Amino acid sequence: MLDSLFDLGERLPPPRRRSRLGRAWNALGRDLAVDLGTANTLVFDRGHGVVLDQPSFAAIDVETGRFLAIGAEAKEMLGRAPEPIEVIRPLRSGVIGDFEAAQFLLREFLLRVHHRRRFVRPRVIVCVPSGVTQVERRAVEEAAFEAGARRVAIVSEPLAAAVGAGLPVEAARGSMVVDIGGGTTDVAVFVLGGTVANANAPVGGDALDQAVLAFCRKELGIAIGERAAERLKIVGGAAAPGVRNTLVEFLGRDAATGRPRTVRVHSDALAEGMAEPVGTIVDTAISVFERMPAEIVPDIAVRGITLTGGGALLAGLAVRMQREAGIPVHVDPEPLSCVVRGAGALLDRLPGGMGRRGME
Repeated sequence: MLDSLFDLGERLPPPRRRSRLGRAWNALGRDLAVDLGTANTLVFDRGHGVVLDQPSFAAIDVETGRFLAIGAEAKEMLGRAPEPIEVIRPLRSGVIGDFEAAQFLLREFLLRVHHRRRFVRPRVIVCVPSGVTQVERRAVEEAAFEAGARRVAIVSEPLAAAVGAGLPVEAARGSMVVDIGGGTTDVAVFVLGGTVANANAPVGGDALDQAVLAFCRKELGIAIGERAAERLKIVGGAAAPGVRNTLVEFLGRDAATGRPRTVRVHSDALAEGMAEPVGTIVDTAISVFERMPAEIVPDIAVRGITLTGGGALLAGLAVRMQREAGIPVHVDPEPLSCVVRGAGALLDRLPGGMGRRGME
């Protein structure tokens, strides 16, 4: 039976005291926490903090099936690589779409952390969105085992994000987190270490990028790539008109002539183009109030909502959510690493021992 300490809906397990033998094994196979995200993969090493932050991309030769690059190197090849090289993202909407590529990505990242020492078999916590199925969750566990882990535990991303943001999830009063990743938005309310209400939607940073792509094609008549759309979102995007007063100039391909064309677009226009996915994110967060016990609502009204994940950095998102929810909304100071830092803090709650899969 695979370890499943952090199944959704279960209470947060208490910290464990590590035996002398357990500490010796941990020194050999360092405990790791992994945020295997749709957009980026981060690895936390106990005692060293975040030791790896790479884009979740892999480049593969489709004729031979050989992987050529991963991470930042593979992302640089996106939209540029000639045939038969294809740049893929093993995860979509927070779940594994290409098991072989995800396994290779995870194994290579773990080997980088351990400086290619293949005999090291760490205990690993892997974070997943709250809406994953048992089949999808098992695929993540299998990928981690195949990547070299000797023990694997799964933790939901909103729980890890709440712990990483320093929220008192084990207190008797409620805490609410909205984690906006590359592929999903996860919302959860915690009381006494358990989840009392949650919601998720397959909308995140990727959906915002796609909205920018569609806006440029439809309204400006210009084609751009995914990386250019991401840059536009960062430098000129906003959660609503009036948030920024920025004029962004960029180069793309004219959809009619196929020739290069320079275009200028105002941040208000980009905000209008991103309105649909932004509205879905805000609505998903607010919908949780209908599902939480009435006694918890005053706690959240006082403490407010904490935003984590890369999507939390979208200009004006916290202000818009605060206006529509009617309660304070805060952005964590380090939203990009919140999930993996929280999972790292939960490493002390992993079971001890040196067992392999199927052993307690």
